[in-house]
Amino acid sequence: MSLTKDEWLALEKKAHELRNLCLDTTYWAGSGHIGGGMSCMDILTILYHKYLNIKKDDPDWADRDRFILSKGHAGIAYAPVLCDYGYNDKEQLKTFNLTNSKMGIHLDSNKVVGVDASTGSLGHGLPIAAGTALAARVLKKSYMTYCLTGDGELDEGSNWEAAMTINHYNLNNLITFVDRNHNMIDGNTEDVMKLEPLADKFTSFGFDVKKVDGQNIKELCDAVDYALASPRPVLILADTAKGAGIKMMENNYKWHYGAIDDKLYEECKKDLEEYYQKRVERVEREAK
Repeated sequence: MSLTKDEWLALEKKAHELRNLCLDTTYWAGSGHIGGGMSCMDILTILYHKYLNIKKDDPDWADRDRFILSKGHAGIAYAPVLCDYGYNDKEQLKTFNLTNSKMGIHLDSNKVVGVDASTGSLGHGLPIAAGTALAARVLKKSYMTYCLTGDGELDEGSNWEAAMTINHYNLNNLITFVDRNHNMIDGNTEDVMKLEPLADKFTSFGFDVKKVDGQNIKELCDAVDYALASPRPVLILADTAKGAGIKMMENNYKWHYGAIDDKLYEECKKDLEEYYQKRVERVEREAK
């Protein structure tokens, strides 16, 4: 079902709040993986505020949908989402990645409420997601699994083994996102290790591939709606920008990880407000 204008605006507002909370968390921590956090925030927003069948008062509900953040270094974006949702105390964000904090730079499922799997930038999130999707089928459960991978981590062969598994078992109860921000820790992905033609590769592995603007909430929602109705495994290839919303960070691989001081923090806040206003203007133009 198409987004109403009010739904779209509400999701834009929430995404704006979460981008600011990601910035705040990076500021409090002294540094963090803010670039990749900003690029995937719209995906996280629609999942937690539109699609995931989960319960705020029962995070371990057996029939909940599963979410696997394979690009685990984006925990600096994921932690704010989980705290804002109500699973964890927002005050914990002020200790993110600091000594003795429960909020480590890669979120630990044994310490952070709502995390279904402990992950890192190791390419093992998609294999875990394939396992949870297969488990649902074996157990005759109706829950969905959603997995978000980075593009840099697709250099890991384990992802392609998982893709073979997903195709072999036709795991259409798993929806995979690739945060295609085109940059990784050492540079542009195509300079470090070529991924293109990425859509064709996933198609050859048996996926139904939907390419979308990963910073367009309507396109993302349309793609998820399509995937939920598909008889085949769907991969949503989301074209994004590293550091989306913050001018000096956008498409800059050097902001894979970075530090925020007082002056920079204020500049980033202004950029995010301007970015939000432009996105609201788009809704006003395009919403039916």
